Amino acid sequence: MDIDAKAFQVMESAKVDLNAWATVGEPLCKSKKAYSKLLQDHVERLSDLQRMLYASNHHALLVVFQAMDTAGKDGAIRHVMSGVNPQGCQVFSFQHPSAQELQHDFLWRTTRNLPERGHIGIFNRSYYEEVLIVRVHHNILVGECLADTHSEEAVWTGRFRSIVDLERHLHANGTRIVKVFLHLSKDEQRRRLLARIDEPESNWKFEFADVEERKHWDVYMQAYAQALTATSTADCPWFIVPADDKDSARLIVSQIVLDALVGLKLSYPVASAARRRQLQAVRKRMTS
Repeated sequence: MDIDAKAFQVMESAKVDLNAWATVGEPLCKSKKAYSKLLQDHVERLSDLQRMLYASNHHALLVVFQAMDTAGKDGAIRHVMSGVNPQGCQVFSFQHPSAQELQHDFLWRTTRNLPERGHIGIFNRSYYEEVLIVRVHHNILVGECLADTHSEEAVWTGRFRSIVDLERHLHANGTRIVKVFLHLSKDEQRRRLLARIDEPESNWKFEFADVEERKHWDVYMQAYAQALTATSTADCPWFIVPADDKDSARLIVSQIVLDALVGLKLSYPVASAARRRQLQAVRKRMTS
């Protein structure tokens, strides 16, 4: 079936109320087999487009994933990008900033890892952490040693402006950015955390900090809503993807990435007449 990714896009200047966005939608496939086939079709198309992106070497694609814990960021990346050549794709995961990173501006640690032309870069969490977890946990902001003259509200407004300016600059210079918020319900997160306890092979995934963070759920939702509202633009939009159903979420994410690549109107480089003559001369020597 066709998936309309624009149904999940946050329009520029739209005020986001996450309570109005579903965490689970209508099933996209009638069976697990149909889901697997459609995802495989998407994966194969992504593989073809990624090769053209790499060969043409004019654009880069940055895919940003943000979500609450257990929302399925790792799984979406693993399944959706399974057919992509690792030579042309890099995944970066950003956790708590290091002491060195805290000595720089809030964009420094992520901009070092932006994708080069011809490549796909994936940020599992990103510079958006600086207007999300930092907003929820005041002690992190204190550790960033900002000037005392900054009120907290001015910090967030300034960071939203900096993010929009950075993304506008990247877009103007050939990097296309799509940003995915995996929208998980609190009840579904509870079920997934319990599964990590009940399933021995998943015990290693369980973090006690995830349970503590649930206490701040409403504050996180407010922070996410404000970030999505302030930073979704026509060129660098946010997509709010229902994440309670992992299969559907992966299909929607793959469609979003496909649409971004298709929009670049990619093609393999065409050899000039002089280049073709050189190639034919080499061929003649090799076959004589």
